[in-house]
Amino acid sequence: MPTFSHAVDVNAPRSQVFAILDDVARTPEWLSRCTGIDTLSDGPNQVGTALRYHYKDGGRPGQMDGAITVHHPGEHLAMLYTDKLMDVLVDFVTAPGATDAVTRLTHTIDIRPHGVGRVFTPIIKVTLPRQTRDAMTRLKTLAESEAH
Repeated sequence: MPTFSHAVDVNAPRSQVFAILDDVARTPEWLSRCTGIDTLSDGPNQVGTALRYHYKDGGRPGQMDGAITVHHPGEHLAMLYTDKLMDVLVDFVTAPGATDAVTRLTHTIDIRPHGVGRVFTPIIKVTLPRQTRDAMTRLKTLAESEAH
């Protein structure tokens, strides 16, 4: 099960960083392989909110169904996506930084291949760290540009 965690200090308040994460329609702004996330439940995001994640991987489109599994506004957001090849746990935790204007953001991805998906485990282990760091860099840049 490939798992990778990465933390960055973002020069933006926790509430603003969380708001970007919680607005799942904005995910393609900072996650390059994401082409969109649909919210399939009515009302504000909360535990159990159904989601559909659309992506391109090597030019091949795909989708995964998922749901919000943790929703603590301003602090913690987690989602679990699944398809026939794997389950993907996406987790974000915000913590106070050195000042109120700084957020320590930790992003953890846990990918659990199953069935035929297990053959992709070596590739996932190699690509996951770079993809996660790149996404966090883009998210940091986005949040900081909106904070100023």
